[in-house]
Amino acid sequence: MLVAWVLGVGLAVAHSGLQRAEPPVESKLKRPPSEVKLYFTERLEPAYSAVRVKDEHGAQVDREDSRVDASNPFLLRATLLPLEHGAYTVIWRVLSVDGHVTEGRFTFRVE
Repeated sequence: MLVAWVLGVGLAVAHSGLQRAEPPVESKLKRPPSEVKLYFTERLEPAYSAVRVKDEHGAQVDREDSRVDASNPFLLRATLLPLEHGAYTVIWRVLSVDGHVTEGRFTFRVE
């Protein structure tokens, strides 16, 4: 029974997992990025998937144009306002086409 539960949890975690990010998770950048790109392991449902970026004071610094890429349904992206030095948090919530919602967050820093 425990094995089935552990395997089930492993499968649930696999839905819409974040595969990679630009800028990378926990990265320290010399230059501020102009865009955030999140690549997922499953195709995303555009109407129910979004990403936000906030500065260390909680102010939103993306241009509120979060979208699933029209030519790549695994890619969620948003353009950024000009960023100053400091820490930024990327917050995402996605619905994959298999019906599972996942969410997460990570930080990056502009030095």
